[in-house]
Amino acid sequence: MTCSPGSGPRGFFKLGDLRLYGQTNGNSTSHGPAENLSQLDSRILHENGSVALPFNPNEIIDNLRFERYADSANGQISYISDSKSLSRRIYYALRPLLPVRVRKHLQRMALQNWSKISFPAWPVDTTVEDFVSWLWTLILESTGAKEIPFIWYWPKSFSSCAIMTHDVETGVGQEFCSTMLKLEQDYGIRSAFELVPEVRYEVSDDVIRAIRSAGSEVCVHGLNHDGRLFSSEDLFRGRAKMINQYAEKWGAKGFRSPVMYRNLNWYDAFRFSYDMSVPNVAHLDPQRGGCCTIFPYFVGDILELPLTTTQDYPLFNILRSDPMEMWSKQIDLIVAKHGLVSFIIHPDYIIEQEKQDLYRKLLQLLLKAERERKVWLALPGEVDAWWRERAAMTLECENGAWSVRGRGSDRATVAYARLENGTVAYVLPSEN
Repeated sequence: MTCSPGSGPRGFFKLGDLRLYGQTNGNSTSHGPAENLSQLDSRILHENGSVALPFNPNEIIDNLRFERYADSANGQISYISDSKSLSRRIYYALRPLLPVRVRKHLQRMALQNWSKISFPAWPVDTTVEDFVSWLWTLILESTGAKEIPFIWYWPKSFSSCAIMTHDVETGVGQEFCSTMLKLEQDYGIRSAFELVPEVRYEVSDDVIRAIRSAGSEVCVHGLNHDGRLFSSEDLFRGRAKMINQYAEKWGAKGFRSPVMYRNLNWYDAFRFSYDMSVPNVAHLDPQRGGCCTIFPYFVGDILELPLTTTQDYPLFNILRSDPMEMWSKQIDLIVAKHGLVSFIIHPDYIIEQEKQDLYRKLLQLLLKAERERKVWLALPGEVDAWWRERAAMTLECENGAWSVRGRGSDRATVAYARLENGTVAYVLPSEN
């Protein structure tokens, strides 16, 4: 297979039903995802068992994961409020004083056009995975191979993975952490708690000890939750130094940005092992966009664990729909493609008994997925460690048999991509 680096401007185009973003040969791209997009299927050249693509697949995938399409999405995908705007500065200055009943009305007004956004797809976007499947199909058809081996995504042949995380926004939320830990212990589930180091509340050593004693993880949640972390590169890099110091003090390996604000181009300033600040689809976030993938991916040396389900707060206060119905649908969509199911449940917003009962239902649903669908219930740090080991493993063939070599290979499985009725299927040894 040969790939062109592309000579035209970056833009949107189509392959089958897929909307992709990047450079192609021939200036055949459009500015926005909702325009009449050029169909590039006819420009895939097949000659003598070889295939020539008018684009670079790696660039296409990185453009989606790194949200490089956002500024070109015809105004659909952007910051709701500019990072330097007066309205945003006023809002974050007053936010600690505003009760939820006031904030949610302001946020509904700001997010009222969310359902008109056509890209990424709601409620789960799998463009990256669908594009990879398209590439698998192309390779299998062009080579005539029966199957292609690869290292399976998860350890011990788990079909998928799920992680639970908690952004602790206020002192009241911090006080409720112990209750959440007890609630999770009832179901044998561990989680990660993201704590704000400064201003919001004084981080309790007792809470940190309780989290760790329960087998859960402590992560850093910004610096002071004022909404300005990414407002300028100079400010970000100055704060990143302080954030790194708190990470070292707490022994925290993970990070999540408050409000899910992000700029992956600046992440070289962090000394974290993993980050959890990028939504899969961000229609209901102040910073629109989304990474269009349900799998972890590397941002330099940092592993990104994308948020792939809808947060509790917008479900409760913006959509005002049945949270369990939405979460169940998203779990089904993600597990069907063997991806990472990741949640944010805020201790601040489930203090009411009704919300606690709802959280219990979610934990029960996860245990059912573990039992019936072989979903790996893991900590973010465990996913980080596995994904790094997997990236360093190699496939070797000896006497016609494939095996995995490298650290952690005793937990790895060789899987096979095959064509079944014209569609790529992933087959594990036990399914042969």
